[in-house]
Amino acid sequence: MSEKPEMSEDPKPRRRQARGERRITQLLQAAANVFCANGYTAASTNAIAREAHVSPGTLYQYFPNKEAIAVELGERLMHEMREAHGQAFTPENLALPLPELLDAVVDPLIAFNCANPVFLALMHGSEVPGQIAEEHDALHASLIERVRQLIAHYLPDSPPADCVRVADMSFAVFKGGLHLVLATPEGPERDATITELKQVLLRYLDPVIGTGVPTAGAPAIADGALTTSRTP
Repeated sequence: MSEKPEMSEDPKPRRRQARGERRITQLLQAAANVFCANGYTAASTNAIAREAHVSPGTLYQYFPNKEAIAVELGERLMHEMREAHGQAFTPENLALPLPELLDAVVDPLIAFNCANPVFLALMHGSEVPGQIAEEHDALHASLIERVRQLIAHYLPDSPPADCVRVADMSFAVFKGGLHLVLATPEGPERDATITELKQVLLRYLDPVIGTGVPTAGAPAIADGALTTSRTP
C-alpha cells in the first residue's frame, strides 16, 4: 500500500497564535496605562478591560487575574531594563572621560523610564505581587553593584567602604533626579531637567574621580561583573 502524502501544515494555528500575541500586547499596554493612572492597588481587571476596549470575558481568556497581568508586564519591563543598563555599562562607554561617561550611562536608563513610566509605578507600588518585588530587588542590586565596581575602578586605592558610599550616593542622586525628569512635561523642559541631573552628578563625582579617561585601562563587563583590563 502506498504511503499517504504528508499533509501541509495548517497555517490557522499560527494565525490564531499571532492574534493571541497581539491581544496580550494590547491588554498589557492597557494595564500599563491603568497602573500609571491609578496605581496597582486601585487598578482592577474591569478597568484594564475598558482601557483595552474588550470585555472582561475576553481579558480572562488570557489572564486569570490582575496579579497575572502585573507579573507578565513586570517580566517584560525588567527584561527591557536589563537591556538598557547593558547598553550603558559597555567597555567602550566605561573608557570615556567622565562627562561623556555620564551621557552614555544615564541616557539609556532615562530613555527606558521615559518610554515606560509604568516601571516605577509598578515596581514601587504598594501590594505588588511578591514575584515582581523579588525580581526588581535582584535587578536593582545588579545595577547598583555595577555602579560600585565602576567607582572602585576609578578609586583603586580607596577603602571599599568609601567606594560603596560614593556609588550609593550617586545612585540615590540619579533616582531622585529621575523622579523629577518623569514629572516634567516632555520637550525642552524635560531635556533641561536631564541636563541638570547630569550636571549634579558631574559636580559631585568630578572632585572624587576626576574627568579624565581612566589610565589603568578600560573596564569590561563579564557576566554582570565589572573587571579591569590593564595595559602593560
